[in-house]
Amino acid sequence: MSSEEFEKLHEIYRSLYEELKLMPDRVLTCRGEERKRLVRSFDERQGEAEEVLEGMEEELRAAPSSHRNAMSTKLRMYRRDLGKLQRDMKVSAPGSGSMAVGGGGHHGIYSSQNQQSTHQQSQRALLLQGTDALNNASQSIERSQRIANETEQIGTDIIEELGEQREQLDRTRDRLVHTGENLGRTRKILRSMARRLVTNKLLLAVIILMELAILGAVVYLKFFR
Repeated sequence: MSSEEFEKLHEIYRSLYEELKLMPDRVLTCRGEERKRLVRSFDERQGEAEEVLEGMEEELRAAPSSHRNAMSTKLRMYRRDLGKLQRDMKVSAPGSGSMAVGGGGHHGIYSSQNQQSTHQQSQRALLLQGTDALNNASQSIERSQRIANETEQIGTDIIEELGEQREQLDRTRDRLVHTGENLGRTRKILRSMARRLVTNKLLLAVIILMELAILGAVVYLKFFR
């Protein structure tokens, strides 16, 4: 268990229970004042056991939710066992409860108030168990909500990253378009240079032919006329 105080109360209750469970059989063998004294002793011990169980219930409410189910189960079992001892005592000593003995106080085992208190304690334990179930369900919903939020954030991050990648692809495409345009201009420049080179060669050939013709005319005029 998670509560050290709960364990201490558990030990106290077990001690009281071990003493109480012997009394229904003992009261069958007693008569007169001894029987009344034994019934009063049962009343007192039973009242102490009820107070211990109430203390255990207080510890149950303060315990972590992960331990409450086991603690609640043990508490219900103790109340059931104590109720069985009360019935056994009523069978063993009919009409000798605290109301008949007098002076037994408000812890009488046959009083309707005590029975109502036991019923209320049982209902309270069931309510605590239901509250634990609701708390567990709420925690599960919170975890699911947190996971959904994280998933949504991841999706948003992915969309933003895809948007950035799209912008990068658009910029790359623009650069490729500009590169294609530059290559087109370069091809035009190269073709223009090639045409000028051919033209220059033709002009050079014409000049050479003209110079040869002039040289031939000079040689003819000088040596053959």
